[in-house]
Amino acid sequence: MTPLLSIDELTKRFGGLTAVDRISFSMEEGEAVALLGPNGSGKTTVLNMISGHLPASAGRIRLGGTTISGLPAHRIAHHGVARTFQLVRVLPSLSVEENVLAAIRFRVRPASAAEADEEARSLLERVGLAGRGGEPAAALTYIDQKRMELARALGSRPSLLLLDEWLAGLNPSELRIGIDLIARLNDTGMTVLLVEHVMDAVRALCPRAIVMNAGRKIADGATAEVLKDPEVVRAYLGESDAVA
Repeated sequence: MTPLLSIDELTKRFGGLTAVDRISFSMEEGEAVALLGPNGSGKTTVLNMISGHLPASAGRIRLGGTTISGLPAHRIAHHGVARTFQLVRVLPSLSVEENVLAAIRFRVRPASAAEADEEARSLLERVGLAGRGGEPAAALTYIDQKRMELARALGSRPSLLLLDEWLAGLNPSELRIGIDLIARLNDTGMTVLLVEHVMDAVRALCPRAIVMNAGRKIADGATAEVLKDPEVVRAYLGESDAVA
């Protein structure tokens, strides 16, 4: 069976700096995988190349057997890749529902106006924002802006969801809500690649983890085992986080 995502020798150079150095891995449909590593290890750069926000210097990215590396971001989105960002990106002059509608109407085969409105309301309910579509997006709290951003990402009907520190900055109760929401998405079959520093979330959501350091992949395997790997502990986690 063809993996949903295949990354082969992916490399990104910025002048003389190699930010991502020949990374290779694949993901099967329905997997939830954590992409871990210290700050500056290249994780977000990998997401940026998968989503088309940065061109790769070398290597190839395939989605469902189709090569997407080299395509612009909007074409990659149409192929089925959606992402969130470390800093929430909202369309502040629009309402909550209009933010989600922007993604729905961007699809290759956009829905009718009535269908789009119904789908936007359904997605907002799915992420815990039922009945709040008319509120100004800029007035939402931080976690609710994250919920809206997630609903907007889902509005493109992706086959691969890239979450870049989506859980960062949440208090403990909000974190539990966020973990449960991502888990429910994965339970429906959504494939998720998660960049995250919250190890409790990684353990709860991702049976598999890939670890980067200085642009290179240093581990890939079952999360519980990867977090005990001595090289991973030295590079990133520290003894307390390395114990399950």
